[in-house]
Amino acid sequence: MLSPFPFNSYSLYIITLFFLSINPKGSLGTTFTLVNRCDYTVWPGILSNAGSSGLETTGFQLQPGATRSFQAQPGWSGRFWGRTGCSFDPATGQGSCATGDCGSNQMECNGGGATPPATLAEFTVGSGAGQDFYDVSLVDGYNLPMLIETVGGSGACGSTGCVTDLNRMCPKELRAGEGQACKSACEAFRSPEYCCSGAYGSPDTCRPSMYSEIFKNACPKSYSYAYDDATSTFTCSGADYTIAFCPSHTSQKSSRDSSPPAMAAGTTSGPPPPATATNPADGSGSQAQDINNLPPWLPNFVSGGSSHNLGMNSNVLISATTLMLSSISILLQL
Repeated sequence: MLSPFPFNSYSLYIITLFFLSINPKGSLGTTFTLVNRCDYTVWPGILSNAGSSGLETTGFQLQPGATRSFQAQPGWSGRFWGRTGCSFDPATGQGSCATGDCGSNQMECNGGGATPPATLAEFTVGSGAGQDFYDVSLVDGYNLPMLIETVGGSGACGSTGCVTDLNRMCPKELRAGEGQACKSACEAFRSPEYCCSGAYGSPDTCRPSMYSEIFKNACPKSYSYAYDDATSTFTCSGADYTIAFCPSHTSQKSSRDSSPPAMAAGTTSGPPPPATATNPADGSGSQAQDINNLPPWLPNFVSGGSSHNLGMNSNVLISATTLMLSSISILLQL
């Protein structure tokens, strides 16, 4: 029986272009862009969880002002962090870092995780109805400021992180080294009460401590202890992500959402001395107000995501609409 809508190859091509314009991301995966806004060198480390395809590197050097992007396959999960005060022998490639060291004795971490204390950015991409889950965790302590921002995507898609200098306000008993990092209470005291282990291994028995409250008050969107889920886990669908070290120096979003700190002095080989503490980022769900009241029939790619993508999304909408009208016109003429 003949179809009431006679499609030819050209019609199918037009319709394919239309749907690609609605979902340009498709199944290409997620792009992570790491940005060093510190005035010193950072050596990011990357650890992919078991069962996830690895990214193209597990550790590298990132000069001040530099960026580097990675493409992660759908379903990827893992973590990023920044190592500081690193020194690697140019002849052998061997060396170590003052904070966040992964124990590989090389610039590549090769499956090693961050040695506490270290600020962690954690991701699970495309889990549960296509949603991404992400957070910035201080459960393993803190070594440098970090902010996650979404690029595109739909849903809440809030920014999260810790831009406060916790090294400045770190209690003496939690200080690591000469103050380059701040330990968690679990790392410092090895107590089940602080580590949420043993008899304290459930949300009902493990409660915030006076130490985790210091972290939480300074960075209310970051994980401060193991069961700090309610205010610390964020979700978004179909987004790419920017992970910024020392974000408050130049981040437009964080400058809108928190008081700008004074830039700390530093060197290219390691973190600067502790600077005055600043207010935490507070950019959850920040979107341009003029797109919040768009009609509900518009696609998610228009109403979701960061406000700086509004121009791009508008162009995509116009292109998609034009292709759709062209397709309909062609089909009516067949």
